[in-house]
This record gives sequence, C-alpha cells and structure tokens, in this order.
Amino acid sequence: MIKTLLLLALIVACAPLASFGAPAPAPKETRPPGLTSGALANRSFLVSTSEGAGLARYFGNGSLDGSQTATRAIIIVHGVLRNADTYFATGELTLHAAHADDTLLIAPQFVEAGDLKGHDVPATTLRWSDDWAGGAPAIAPAPISTYSVFDAMLDRLADRTHFPKLSSIVVVGHSAGGQIVQRYAVVGNGPSLIANSGVRVHLIVSNPSSYLYFGEERPYAHRGCADFDQWRYGFVGAPPYVDAAAAAYERRYIARDVTYLLGTADTNPREWDLDTSCAGEAQGPYRFARGKAYAAYLKRRHPAGTAQDYAFVPGVGHDNRMMFTSACGIAVIFDRPRSACSVAQKI
Repeated sequence: MIKTLLLLALIVACAPLASFGAPAPAPKETRPPGLTSGALANRSFLVSTSEGAGLARYFGNGSLDGSQTATRAIIIVHGVLRNADTYFATGELTLHAAHADDTLLIAPQFVEAGDLKGHDVPATTLRWSDDWAGGAPAIAPAPISTYSVFDAMLDRLADRTHFPKLSSIVVVGHSAGGQIVQRYAVVGNGPSLIANSGVRVHLIVSNPSSYLYFGEERPYAHRGCADFDQWRYGFVGAPPYVDAAAAAYERRYIARDVTYLLGTADTNPREWDLDTSCAGEAQGPYRFARGKAYAAYLKRRHPAGTAQDYAFVPGVGHDNRMMFTSACGIAVIFDRPRSACSVAQKI
C-alpha cells in the first residue's frame, strides 16, 4: 500500500504543470486526406481581354459554344483545392434533386501550373500561381484575372446568338468558392456588362471563411492585426483588376442580386480550412457567425435596404453537397419558395 501511494505521488509530481491549469485549446483539425485538385477539366473556353487571350478549362453538361434550349445556367465554383470535378458532381446531384430541365451546368477550373503536368494541353491554357482565388492575373499565357474568366463566361451566356432562350445565370460557390463568388460579386464587371441583356445574374455565397469589407469596421477587435484590411479582407493591395475605390464598389454591390446561403451547423471554430488568421478571427469565431455578422454589417450601413438577402439551411455544417441539395439550397438556387429555410430574410 505504501509503495502504491509513493508511486502515485511520483506520477503526480512528474505530471506537466499545464495539466492542472486551464485546458489547452483544441488543436485545429488537420486537412482531410486524399483531397487533391482532382481530374483536369475536359472542356475549354477562349477568354479574350485587353491583356491577351487564353483557354480557361471547365466541366459541363453542355458547352459554352451554345445551346438552343437552355433557359438557365449554373456556374458552380470550386474551392481552394481546385477540385472542379467534385463540384461538378455536386451540381449534377443538385440538378437531379431539383428536377431541373434545360439547365446548363458549368464548373470552371482555375488550374495552377502543377495541375497541367503530364497532360497534353494547348500552350495557350490559362494557369495561375496559388493566388488565383483573389483575382490575380494568370502567369501564362496572358495576365488574365480569374475574375475576367467569369466576365467572359457571363458575356457568352448572355449572347442571344449562342443562348437564345437563356433568362437566368446563377453563380454559386461554397467555402473558398463562396469567398471567390463574394469578392466577384463586389468587384466583378460581368453583371454590369450584361445588365441590358434581359438575363438575370444571381450570385450565391455559401459558407465562406471570410468576406470583403468596405472599411475598417469589423465585428471583433483587430488591434495589432496588421493585415485585417489587406485584400481579400479589405481593399489594400488589391489586384490590377480592381480599379475603383471601395465606396464605388459598395454602391454597386448593394444593388446586386446576392444571397448568403449559410448552414446553421457550420460552427466549428477549428475546422481544418477555416481561416483562423487574426484577420479571419476579426470577422467572427466560425463561418455561421461570420455570415450573420456580415449581413448585420450591411444592414447597419444601408438601413434603407439592399437587393440582397440571406437564407439559413437548418442543421447543415460545412458540406457543399448537403447545402446545395437541401430543400433550402434548391429553393435558393432555382428561385423557388424558401419555406424549407429556417430563416430567409432581406437585408
């Protein structure tokens, strides 16, 4: 008995002091294994700009060359992994669940140079460095912004000689794809360029890690955070595509048809690809909180109202397929009544 007590005392004496204080914060989740950029998209589309031209790659259930029957187009945007094949598959499941006919599904792929290794593709294929998600210029064959690719796709889809029956374009992204869509909704020229075409552009921002703000205000303190207002959190250091002041972009943004589609269970503050930088944390502890805070931010700045709204998908976390194939997700994407959403309100 004495030996046992002495052994226990020795164990206690040798235990780390930290174990008797406040528990250490849970480590951030590790990146799930097996996630890569996936298959190289099997279609290409020529993007011509004043900076030059290049081929953007995409998956599709049809072609950007044209369709005589399509009445709606959905552009579904991949996230940081560039796995456009995964998002194209999500899009196909969503179309099936919605019983959607005459819908063209496009999943663009913003490839990095390494994604093209081992593939026999034209030298004119556009490729970017790892800052493509922020609208940076391509590294070859011409300095074309990722945002210019969206501009070109919207322009083609609104062309009546190629798509005579098209009346609606939906641009939707989840997670990092949601970040891309939100920034494009702010600075993208495409919706304005086709404003008189009779084609509606609806931009759906789903569960992004962060949002683009128009000034220094944030929901949480950012003292000592040097990059809280750097691009893509704010406008400091924005890429060449962004050529106007924040105030001008804000005036245009609030008039655009934007929906924030948020999962009520996307509440993990240590999720593997959540932005936990000080700039990200200044926007909120997790994605659902950040989305609600951004909607409230816009409402404070524009009490007379905006053209935007938000919808909450009940019980869904950080999962693009569950978000988009949910009854609420389908209602938002296909412009149907939103009774399945736990909340659906204008901003």
